[in-house]
Amino acid sequence: MKVSELEGKIPQQLYDVIYSNMSELRPAQAKSIKAGLLEGASLLVCTPTASGKTLIAELAALSAILNGKGKAVYIVPLKALASEKYNDFKKRYGSLIKTALSIGDIDSSDSYLANYDLIVCTAEKLDSLLRHHSPWLGSVKVLIVDEIHLLNDPKRGPTLELLITILKQVLKNMQLIALSATIGNAEELAEWLQAKLITDSWRPVKLHQGIYLNDRIEFKK
Repeated sequence: MKVSELEGKIPQQLYDVIYSNMSELRPAQAKSIKAGLLEGASLLVCTPTASGKTLIAELAALSAILNGKGKAVYIVPLKALASEKYNDFKKRYGSLIKTALSIGDIDSSDSYLANYDLIVCTAEKLDSLLRHHSPWLGSVKVLIVDEIHLLNDPKRGPTLELLITILKQVLKNMQLIALSATIGNAEELAEWLQAKLITDSWRPVKLHQGIYLNDRIEFKK
């Protein structure tokens, strides 16, 4: 799918940014759009690393924000990754939306976040914001969960599962975009999330398998 096919389907400011950086969408991105990404469909995207999952999330978040539908929250598992995503979003969309990074004090309601459009945080921080009944949470339209396979993590999994469960109940019209490169039971997870499953094997660099022995690698044909 050509990026030019998105003109008129997403806010013009967003289209201009994307079109200036690429001319063709990757397979998973095209599949997501055809599955209703731009119409508010919840998706579980399970594709290889560097296959374009982040742009799928950005299309959902920026479209909702720029169309005046509500805020977007982007959950990542680690503070370092949160900072990385925050810097990327600020660089790419700083002229279009207000992006905030919330990874600090877990005993604060962070009321200042009401003035921001896209909030990047960890699951633990969002859990704290929920417990503090931050009023701006009611205006969240898009929830993005990066590394959704961490639901299976003994430490982070329970918090993430609780967050998703509560937000799906409280925000009836919320669009959920879940991302992962490795899920063993993708169909089952998609059913639990009430999301459409998007899978694809395309990757920017071909993956070769081989066996290393005695300073030699024999690749599988």
